[in-house]
Amino acid sequence: MNESFRKRQLLFTIQLGFVAIILYLLHNYLLNALLPSKEFIIPLWNVYVFHGISVLVVYSIINFRFSNGKSQVFNPFILLMVLKMVLVVIFLLPLILSKSNEKIGDVINFFVPYFIFLAFEVYSINQFLTQK
Repeated sequence: MNESFRKRQLLFTIQLGFVAIILYLLHNYLLNALLPSKEFIIPLWNVYVFHGISVLVVYSIINFRFSNGKSQVFNPFILLMVLKMVLVVIFLLPLILSKSNEKIGDVINFFVPYFIFLAFEVYSINQFLTQK
């Protein structure tokens, strides 16, 4: 493996882990403080594991392609985003099929971190898109 690949991958993994843990702890604290007795269909830790793994996989693929000399990473990035959207629908299928009337909390619990992780992912991958 390319040394620059490993260096970028390790740095990103550490940053992602730090961001995920801080966000999870903050999110969990807010839920426990504001809605202590609320039960959600999808556990919060599942949401963060899904986001963490999906962001890590997308970044790893883009980093691997870039390290192998392929400077055009925009098209694979878009393809991976479409695949990620399909995985989001599959992940949310229990929520979609649920007969519960209170799905709004679960949707918010999923999509607020989704957009934060997406912003972090785009910010991190932007270095590959801007380099020549």
